[in-house]
Amino acid sequence: MWGEGYTELFFCDEVTALAAGHRPCFECRRRDALAFQAAVARGLGLARPLSAPEMDARLHPERLEIMAGRGAVAAPAELPDGAMFATGDAAFAVRGGRALPWNAGGYGHAAPLPARPVRVLTPPTTLAALRAGYAPLWHSSAPQG
Repeated sequence: MWGEGYTELFFCDEVTALAAGHRPCFECRRRDALAFQAAVARGLGLARPLSAPEMDARLHPERLEIMAGRGAVAAPAELPDGAMFATGDAAFAVRGGRALPWNAGGYGHAAPLPARPVRVLTPPTTLAALRAGYAPLWHSSAPQG
């Protein structure tokens, strides 16, 4: 539908899309894409921002590692707001130091973060951007942090 180089994707919200290894679009969400680009550079300590193809080249193998079950394991309290993690077959997003149970239609009630390490679903490049202050758009069902 969009033509060569574009993929029409639909996610519950930006937090979900970021966890799937995507980034904001420079065509339809330019301001957010530029903010994400700058946050990636800050978060990774780069001398210059990465281009969109350079970010995609980092995100794609990170996404594949996570899908293959070889992603990072971390303490949930160390994850920034907007990061997603899994315990068993359940997925959660971190917001305001709480865990929000995720499903394709939104989020459930906030609960305490687990004490033990979890599988991180958000790619490392995106985690760097979130830690550097990128604030993703949340679905309306997500309680405020």
